[in-house]
Amino acid sequence: MAIKRIHSGGPFEPKIGYCRAVVAGGWVHVAGTVGQGDTVTDQCRDALATIHAALVNAGADWQDVVRVTYMLPDRREFEPCWPILSETFGANPPAATMIECGLIDPKFRIEIEVTALLPA
Repeated sequence: MAIKRIHSGGPFEPKIGYCRAVVAGGWVHVAGTVGQGDTVTDQCRDALATIHAALVNAGADWQDVVRVTYMLPDRREFEPCWPILSETFGANPPAATMIECGLIDPKFRIEIEVTALLPA
């Protein structure tokens, strides 16, 4: 079975040695993704846009996401993101985990990774 690697063109992909997403065995694995912006909600929206582009490139969409992990340095900043996440996943919410942890750069306030099942 072929493996498809999806690159977003981000500067860290070649520096660190990863790609935005990997499609393998009917699954889409999207790497942890941070976004740009001044607020946690701006960064959340931007990260979701990057993730969505990778999902579409893989042949999937939000309704195909089965698992999502949110990583934030400050768990108190998660609640402002809830309306954005609820709107994104709508009637098809995935299983979810939120982890409070340090991110690669202090300017980042949320990182999101997803796993999706390709539609039949």
